[in-house]
Amino acid sequence: MIIQKANITDNEILTEITKKSKAYWGYSEEQIQKWDKNLTISQDYIKENHVYKLINDNLIIGYYSYIFQNEKNVTMDNLFILPEYIGKGFGKYLLLDFLNRMKEAKIEKITLDSEPNAEEFYSKMGFVKIGEFETSIKNRFMPVMEMKL
Repeated sequence: MIIQKANITDNEILTEITKKSKAYWGYSEEQIQKWDKNLTISQDYIKENHVYKLINDNLIIGYYSYIFQNEKNVTMDNLFILPEYIGKGFGKYLLLDFLNRMKEAKIEKITLDSEPNAEEFYSKMGFVKIGEFETSIKNRFMPVMEMKL
């Protein structure tokens, strides 16, 4: 397995991974289409942000991205894995790479908005829920999580 900086030409495969991963949690095709803008990874997004892809057997199977809020605080914007690789340690592998990168950069605090179904994963990895907000789906709340390094 290799984790490396994404190329702008990876945008279509990263978008596909994002949509398939989101659909894994049981959201309808109609809902995925409503979220199309939020689930699309553009070439500009890759150019403007920090995006790292996970390659396994010459196939991109996942990625993460983050945004610096300032020199001490980062927001993890995305972490997605193809559905057939969920629950097999690849998400943990990506997250540990991200955390090591943040420690090297001397980041003090990481925040993220978690997919509700992934809250337990982030909790096990050391993130703490500090709030939540209601999403476009009535009675669906997105956990806001934080980790201090």
